[in-house]
Amino acid sequence: MLLAIDTATTTASLALYDLEAHRLLAEWTWEARRRQTQDLLGAAKMLLAQSDRRPADLTALAVTTGPGSFTGVRIAISTVKGMAIGLIPEPAVIGIPTLRVTAEPWLRAAAAADTMLCACIRAGRGRYNWLGFAGRNARLRPDAAAHQAGTAPQFAAYLAEQPERAVWLTGEVDEALHAAVRPLENVTVLPGAGDWRRAGYLAGLAAQAIAADDVDSAAELQPLYLRTPG
Repeated sequence: MLLAIDTATTTASLALYDLEAHRLLAEWTWEARRRQTQDLLGAAKMLLAQSDRRPADLTALAVTTGPGSFTGVRIAISTVKGMAIGLIPEPAVIGIPTLRVTAEPWLRAAAAADTMLCACIRAGRGRYNWLGFAGRNARLRPDAAAHQAGTAPQFAAYLAEQPERAVWLTGEVDEALHAAVRPLENVTVLPGAGDWRRAGYLAGLAAQAIAADDVDSAAELQPLYLRTPG
């Protein structure tokens, strides 16, 4: 049984995934704002209870490693580290970058359409983090070097530079970013942009990592933070 935890931004999400049956059992997503610390463990206990499961049933933990808010990323990673030490003997621990989870719902459709997919989250103070995906072989855990950070004009400039390729934009697209990309004929903001990330997608990606024997240890798990230029 796998528990997936995502508090990288103001959205919080938990999912419970049956690794043997390969199916999602339960998922909760809510607007946590700055209440991740207060809400997270209580919500995890209720999610397990609702599914008639106990902490002792967990054999794996998944978490978004960032980018995201400093506090939000740290809360989830610290929770996973604590659970791995205190509750589960030798669990599989899997860290997945936040923007890989953001992109997951649209990756197959973008590849089929031969379209670049760009996932983004807000980084505060009018800045954004983003990551572009092209082709059918998106890496399960993209390197930190592949991530980008900047203001709305810098982000729009990046999208405009993509050579002869349509771009689908998904994630936390606010009004400022909408305005910046509106003049770009190659960019389509996908329906539902700005919707919450769902830990069910994180759980599915973590299950793929476990199947490929690509797992972390709790001690090795580290946050991914980006520096925004300017």
